[in-house]
Amino acid sequence: MFLDLFTGLRAAHVPVSLREYLTLLEGMERGVAMWDVEAFYFLARAALVKDERHIDRFDQVFSQVFKGLEAVSGAGDEIAQQELPEEWLRKMAEKHLTPEERAEIEAAGGFEELMKRLAERLANQDKRHQGGSKNIGTAGTSPFGAYGYNPEGVRIGQNESRHRRATKVWDKREFKDFDDTRELGTRNIKVALKRLRRWARDGEAEEFDLNGTIRATAENGYLDVKTRPERRNAVKLLLFLDVGGSMDGHIRVVEELFSAAKGEFRQMEYFYFHNCLYEGVWKDNSRRRTAQLDTHEVLRTYGPSYKCIFVGDAAMSPYEIAYPGGAVEHWNAEAGETWLRRATAQWPSTVWLNPTPKDYWNYTQSTAMIREIMDERMFPLTLAGLGDAMKELVR
Repeated sequence: MFLDLFTGLRAAHVPVSLREYLTLLEGMERGVAMWDVEAFYFLARAALVKDERHIDRFDQVFSQVFKGLEAVSGAGDEIAQQELPEEWLRKMAEKHLTPEERAEIEAAGGFEELMKRLAERLANQDKRHQGGSKNIGTAGTSPFGAYGYNPEGVRIGQNESRHRRATKVWDKREFKDFDDTRELGTRNIKVALKRLRRWARDGEAEEFDLNGTIRATAENGYLDVKTRPERRNAVKLLLFLDVGGSMDGHIRVVEELFSAAKGEFRQMEYFYFHNCLYEGVWKDNSRRRTAQLDTHEVLRTYGPSYKCIFVGDAAMSPYEIAYPGGAVEHWNAEAGETWLRRATAQWPSTVWLNPTPKDYWNYTQSTAMIREIMDERMFPLTLAGLGDAMKELVR
């Protein structure tokens, strides 16, 4: 059974190694999770999952291997072939039910009677059942099924509690939305941005230095307290954000990226542009016409040590990239490509994050043009794409 979990995770592209599988077996041998389904779940997840991006896949494989309802189509022959762990039900009842609730079960015949009745239902039922009080189904009063009511039931095939009276939840799945192909939320963005770090100690010596204090005390023969500057992320970041037009549909995810970046990077500057980089950028969209900053000045101000991220869907007329005068809102004396190449020359560590799904990039000529200018350093704005972009920036 445990081997099925291991192979299932490998098949689902969760990077689990033989060493981690042996760690799970060692935990079981030491009695870390004996008769507690929840404890076994967390033990297996802790041993086999190294990255929270894979929790959702692990959850699905775990459900299938241990006979969760997501792996079957109904409550017929496939369920009947499952071996129900009666001992697990007993242990869960001892852990979670009050003495009064356990007394109700015993008054109705106890676990033996409950499991016997379930086995009989599985043997006799060959199709889905709706309502009623006997078969395994939905919206009834049977002890077995979902979306009904029974004070001593086994819930099968329901994603959350309604009356909180089930003796056992047979196929509960709790963790979702960590898949690395999903669009980002602020929390997940922060997790990905943490990969772009270079630690340094600067500023006032205010942090207690334990090792230094021990060393100095041993050398001097008296207590000699030492302090040191706090360790900070020394990465310096420039963020160029495309606004307006087709980017209006991506406002939420770009706002989340902007918020997460401001929280992660102490040295960050940001600028807005529209469609492509030209001779002017701005920091306040309400004053974009009257308070533009000279892009030449930005290039001179921020040195090559800065990491640079452009965020935009790269959807525009090819003329806006390739020709002077191609910009849609003003006359640009130099082509957008010229300015983008100046930026990549000034900041060698530059990437472009595209909120449009990667499958659609080939439908837009301008996207291909910018990818070529960026030397293929364009990444989708997903958790996996942002992670790849951070790896590119730390090279």
